[in-house]
Amino acid sequence: MDWLLFGLFAGLMLAGVPLAVAMGLAGVAVVAAADLGMLSLPTNVYTGIAKYPLMAIPVFVIAGLIFERAGVAATIVRFASALVGQRRGSLAIVAILVAMILGGISGSGPADSAAVGAVMLPSMLKAGYPRSFTAGVIAAAGSTDILIPPSIAFVIYSLLVPQASVPALFAAGMIPGILSGLTLILVAWALSVKHGFEAEVDEARPPFWQSLKDAGWGLAAPVIILGGMRSGFFTPTEAAVVAVFYGLVVGMVIYRSLTWKDVYGVLVESAEISSVILTVVALASVFAWGSNTLGTFDHLAAALLGTGLSEIPMLLSIQLLLLIAGMFLDAISIYFIFLPLLVPIATHFGWDLVWFGVIITMNMALGQFHPPLGVNLMVTCRMANVTMESTVPWVLWMIAAMAGTMLLVTFVPDIALWLPRHLGYL
Repeated sequence: MDWLLFGLFAGLMLAGVPLAVAMGLAGVAVVAAADLGMLSLPTNVYTGIAKYPLMAIPVFVIAGLIFERAGVAATIVRFASALVGQRRGSLAIVAILVAMILGGISGSGPADSAAVGAVMLPSMLKAGYPRSFTAGVIAAAGSTDILIPPSIAFVIYSLLVPQASVPALFAAGMIPGILSGLTLILVAWALSVKHGFEAEVDEARPPFWQSLKDAGWGLAAPVIILGGMRSGFFTPTEAAVVAVFYGLVVGMVIYRSLTWKDVYGVLVESAEISSVILTVVALASVFAWGSNTLGTFDHLAAALLGTGLSEIPMLLSIQLLLLIAGMFLDAISIYFIFLPLLVPIATHFGWDLVWFGVIITMNMALGQFHPPLGVNLMVTCRMANVTMESTVPWVLWMIAAMAGTMLLVTFVPDIALWLPRHLGYL
């Protein structure tokens, strides 16, 4: 039955069946073949998504779209430009900084890549950046958003690994997310200097205090969201609702750039995005239930532990496995497929599951802009009108740099665990 489950899943995936459908069909086939009870499937699909923490996902998607439509990204770009100044690579640095700040609002890499791309692409192309470099930088910058809280990825990880709470994961992802962003800034600047990008700047540097005043409402959003959770005023799910109402006030009352027609468009688009995410979760829950009932992942974990690998080789093997999987699968699918296998291994070696969630999510961040199926890279390549292949010479440098940061967090766990311990979450 174990072979049937994974063999059918792999066959359907290679045949071009959507990943969520492939997982659902493989799970249904095994339930039928093993006579586990077909009538249990509707209940499993429902219980797969009827979980309180998952309510945060569609609401954070709405929040991110509201801030994008309200023009918050543009004000943050002006503020970041005032901070960075005019120099080689300054626009690339600004793009990364803006993506990191927006990550503190929505936690969705593709959405923030689209928001940053809409604002930064025209100015970066005008300044002489190659289209392929621009697409790669913005996609890589957007990947930090699943590390910097609030993060949809951490919400799903906490759902599958109850021992790791959402506040602890949010706190643990903060420093690795910032380090990842700083690493990308260093690489983008070095490549810009080496290849002479942005040699001439026509626009004057924005005034610092005025740009800070204009961006203040957007910059306050992450502070309100994270500060409210830290103070205990609201849960992560309630924080998403606060973010939505705050965004509506900023867009409709402060900036007056958001109309009711725009709000309707946001609700429609967010429903489409959320339905895709939750459909993957629902169908993956069938796959997960079938495999857990059969004990498939227990067998695989026992086989891996039976190889006799010590702690460090096992950890590096897991990193390599997830890196390869991230080239072909989306983050949610990877969580549902691999976490039931990896958590028993982590428990066997006594690894902290909050730290383990951070390094797994860093792998997912790499996968978001790693060819051939990096979802952020798909978004930015479409916006820049370039092929994904043309971005590879630039993206590989950013992948190497972010992988180095991931290895640093892997071998120095306190980088991730210091903040949640200091805040009392561990």
